[in-house]
Amino acid sequence: MVRHAGGTEDELIPWAKVMLGIGIQIGHGTKGSAYQGDLGLTGLLGGLPGPFKGRGGGHLSMTLRHPYEDRKLTFDRHAQWYKPTHVLLLAELMTQTVAAGEAHRLGDADWLAWAVGRLELVTSWPIGRQPAAVVQAALKD
Repeated sequence: MVRHAGGTEDELIPWAKVMLGIGIQIGHGTKGSAYQGDLGLTGLLGGLPGPFKGRGGGHLSMTLRHPYEDRKLTFDRHAQWYKPTHVLLLAELMTQTVAAGEAHRLGDADWLAWAVGRLELVTSWPIGRQPAAVVQAALKD
């Protein structure tokens, strides 16, 4: 993964350094939730017409090894608005992929497009199912 930050040199973060998963937080200043993915008010409103349109970037949070450190990598808001369900499922996909020792797959554009495409088919939150079960079911061949 390459971190681009204005005015600084790009930072290469090898996938093998990522531990435990990657959390997604959209909307600056939000607090953690029971799930890895989290949406703040500006994250929810930032894709809708009105004064908040385009606001609510966020960050990826992760723990890196060698040396061990917690990192938050900020990002700007994508022009497309994503459903909260899809943000939570993407965070779970990243967590499961890292936990399975397959973090390098997150850098494989074809695999990631396939996996996200499968999750995109989930249009509502299945009542009583946790994000882990939803992701596992969506990725079964």
